[in-house]
Amino acid sequence: MRQARDYLDSMRAEQILRTTPAGLYCPKGDFYVDPVRPVARAVITHGHADHARAGHGAVLATPETLAIMASRYGAEFTANRQAAAYRERNTVNGVDVTLVPAGHVLGSAQAVIEVRGKRVVVSGDYKRRHDPTCAPFEVVPCDIFISEATFGLPVFRHPPAEEEIAKLLRSLKTFPDRCHLVGAYSLGKAQRVIAHLREAGYDAPIYLHGAMQKLCDLYEELGVKLGDLRPALEMMKTPLTREVFKGAIVLCPPSALNDVWSRRLGDVVTCFASGWMRVRARARQRLVELPLIISDHADWDELTQTVREVKPGALWVTHGAEEALVHWSNAIGIPAMALNLVGYDEEGAGEAQPSPEPAA
Repeated sequence: MRQARDYLDSMRAEQILRTTPAGLYCPKGDFYVDPVRPVARAVITHGHADHARAGHGAVLATPETLAIMASRYGAEFTANRQAAAYRERNTVNGVDVTLVPAGHVLGSAQAVIEVRGKRVVVSGDYKRRHDPTCAPFEVVPCDIFISEATFGLPVFRHPPAEEEIAKLLRSLKTFPDRCHLVGAYSLGKAQRVIAHLREAGYDAPIYLHGAMQKLCDLYEELGVKLGDLRPALEMMKTPLTREVFKGAIVLCPPSALNDVWSRRLGDVVTCFASGWMRVRARARQRLVELPLIISDHADWDELTQTVREVKPGALWVTHGAEEALVHWSNAIGIPAMALNLVGYDEEGAGEAQPSPEPAA
């Protein structure tokens, strides 16, 4: 009986939000959530490029996400910005929209959409782990929960980020004459790695690839303290470049780990901070010597924990390993289905490629 009632509730909630080629669409509010192409009105959950695109007529997002989009795309990325603080109720054509923290990156939010007593929550990307650079995820009970599933397989169980940072610092002590080059996505992951290093007591300068600088500066402007950060390129212009980087930590985009730029650092320990470093074949493929399993997405335990806590009438699963989470949810009595949305990438794949560093 309960499953039948949940199914009927799900059908009614489908009238609030449905899938289209452009993404999730709310007919009554006439807006999209994280659309994959330019639309008249968009609600954006966070600033990664596979969720936040330029060219929309109007954008509703947190102030931090709007600032990130302006930094990446220019001030004219949309004709009309609407900043929505966390937990502030906004009305769009008679539909209530509230943004609550998602714990993914700075400014990331879940979109809570309510019409006539029915509530749909779009998680966007999220995690449940401690992250000193952003507000933690908040549980919102709802009729339909639309969850990502980037790491939606039981094999993905991430260790605490603090343990991975301790691994990096141990390696630094073990190899004091080698530079530790850490690949990290330029929005969110880089700043989180820096903040965790500072929490662990590492107060030495951290050197940045040029593609990292603008967003790290923006995080500082928005109140996230990252400590002493220096442009790696400036140090590369000195006669004793390789001496400068001995025993230092340098952050760069993953695409720069093995290019010509990195060869100027001397003898490096190549590191990569990503949830995909759980897969040894991926680490070998990227020639990573020190994999750091640090993810800004929920792992299997976090995904299932969240569904149990949200207690939705139905679960819709999007981008990632959808089938396993759908099967698990149905098995515990929560009706679930895969949305099979296109245009959303795995962890970090939606990051824009960095411009090459000029020659020193």
